[in-house]
Amino acid sequence: MKKLVAKVNLHDDRDRSKAMRVVSGFGGIGSLSMDSKDNKLTVSGDFDPVKVVNKLRKSWHTEIVSVGAAEDDDGKKDEGKKDDQVANLVKAYEAYYPTPVTYYRVPPGETPNCVIC
Repeated sequence: MKKLVAKVNLHDDRDRSKAMRVVSGFGGIGSLSMDSKDNKLTVSGDFDPVKVVNKLRKSWHTEIVSVGAAEDDDGKKDEGKKDDQVANLVKAYEAYYPTPVTYYRVPPGETPNCVIC
């Protein structure tokens, strides 16, 4: 997991949404946040920071503030709780709506999907 903080020179909300859309199109982006006050874009996940910055530089003046490893402690605690909640909901759903069992019967004397016979 990597974390990129870049200062992007954005003029209005339209530029902000375009920048967010451009960055979110990359594969491996875990989270994306924008600080409008300081014009800092924070991206974390498994991605190539060079490609992200180059794409942003095509449209806006972009400076790299920092690139480093992302801190996963806060996210993992919340994800663990969410995973437990999702697992409990799935179990409850499966108990209430059991999966139907389908039985297939082949009549005697016939072989299915046999072209030669």
